[in-house]
Amino acid sequence: MQLAGKHVLHAAPPKVWATLMNKDTLARVVPGISHLEETGDHTYKSTLDIKLGPVNGSFTGNLQLDDLQEPSSFTLKGQQNSKIGNANAAIKINLLPVGTNDTEIAFEGDVKLSGMLASLGQRVMGGVSNTLSKQFFANLEKELNNTTA
Repeated sequence: MQLAGKHVLHAAPPKVWATLMNKDTLARVVPGISHLEETGDHTYKSTLDIKLGPVNGSFTGNLQLDDLQEPSSFTLKGQQNSKIGNANAAIKINLLPVGTNDTEIAFEGDVKLSGMLASLGQRVMGGVSNTLSKQFFANLEKELNNTTA
């Protein structure tokens, strides 16, 4: 399943970058994270509780921030496992300056699903990914508004 999208945030790229590189903030902005434990440099053990259409799932696995190009881009890699299936993702995230105080986040990547997750179909999973993306950006916007530059 392909993922792509854009969103403009009202903060400069260095502030957005710092916010996304902070483990505690990351745990608050990524929808569904109930536990995030740092296991190395930009690597984490994670637990996510997510409702996927008609199915609820608790996923455990790893998240990694890779290919870091401060403050302009990184790749979010994740491998999550659950009773209802597994998900492997690699999402390239670009932070592009817009004017002097805004940042456009553009993301593009691929998620590979197996098990019951794969059988839910593109339509259900597309709707879920759209909802989760909106929640992520709303959470990130709120977090940026609560911090000082």
